[in-house]
Amino acid sequence: MSKSILFQPYTLGNIVLNNRIVMAPMTRSRSNNEGNVATALTAKYYEQRATAGLIITEGTFVSTKAVGFINVPGIYSEAQTEGWKLVTKAVHDKGGKIFAQLWHTGRLSHPDLHDGELPHAPSAINPFAKAYTNDGFVDTVVPKEMTIEDIKQTVLDFANGAKNAMSAGFDGVELHAANGYLLHQFFNGYSNHRTDNYGGSMENKARILFDILDAFKGVIDYSKVGVRLNPSLHNAQGMMLDKDTIPTHEYIVNRLNDYGLAYVHLTEPFTPVEDVPYAVTEVAKHFRPFYNGTLIINKGFTKETGSKVLEEGYADLVAYGVPFIANPDLVARFENDAPLSTPDQNTFYTPTEKGYTDYPTM
Repeated sequence: MSKSILFQPYTLGNIVLNNRIVMAPMTRSRSNNEGNVATALTAKYYEQRATAGLIITEGTFVSTKAVGFINVPGIYSEAQTEGWKLVTKAVHDKGGKIFAQLWHTGRLSHPDLHDGELPHAPSAINPFAKAYTNDGFVDTVVPKEMTIEDIKQTVLDFANGAKNAMSAGFDGVELHAANGYLLHQFFNGYSNHRTDNYGGSMENKARILFDILDAFKGVIDYSKVGVRLNPSLHNAQGMMLDKDTIPTHEYIVNRLNDYGLAYVHLTEPFTPVEDVPYAVTEVAKHFRPFYNGTLIINKGFTKETGSKVLEEGYADLVAYGVPFIANPDLVARFENDAPLSTPDQNTFYTPTEKGYTDYPTM
């Protein structure tokens, strides 16, 4: 029986991945320390999962304004950059590759996380979602509409995050432009009512993403940059689809061809969208013709469905999220058709090793 395409090596830019299984970014909230620094415990968690062809870290905040979740490691301070060095060394010592996901939550935050100040967003529109604070999950509020200066500063914050990621020894970075967070908020007509150069047309709504990519020039080689998108996100994270949503993402994906990126990372819908107007139900299949480079696809794949999407040519790599939480040796379990352990959802965001680094291998 031929070996599944999942386990074949893949050349990504100037690095060779041992297989085509990607560990997807997942918030784990273990940096419950002064300054929100990645620790030796963080390093152990990623080291345990270093057999993945590529690890994409949990979202790491590019500034204090980006924060929307407690106990998440940042990448804007010197101490945070030093903390991430523990992680990259641990993964590299095991032969793994690791990208840092750069994150700004935008309106999916709360004043309790910003010393009482309002979180920033494209427009002053409440997403009616939840933010994770010291009091648990709380209702979001009407955010502050970003000024042009706020936008310019945010662009610089992302560039600084990329610079710090390179200093920390990461193999690359992923721009989080998905799942209803800040960049995605700019793309969407329900969350972006601006009338300036960052609203209205598809080009304007996507402008901040390309401003950030342009700011990366001289900071990081584009072959070390990925972009994550969730085109069919609907009725989740405060986002809704409209007639311009998919065309806007088509414009973005097509234009990303000009940058020579490491990859574009797409997510299948979080919720059923078969009966939703304007939605795309098979995201990888739909967007494959728009992009000439490496495509990663994520959301709910098994070994079998992951192999199938690769064999059909709709993606080059498959990202797995939750299965990696309870199965640090997920790659070996897939290779041996071994049963998977079930994660304890009650410990997803708790601050200890329980439910983090204590899951057994085979």
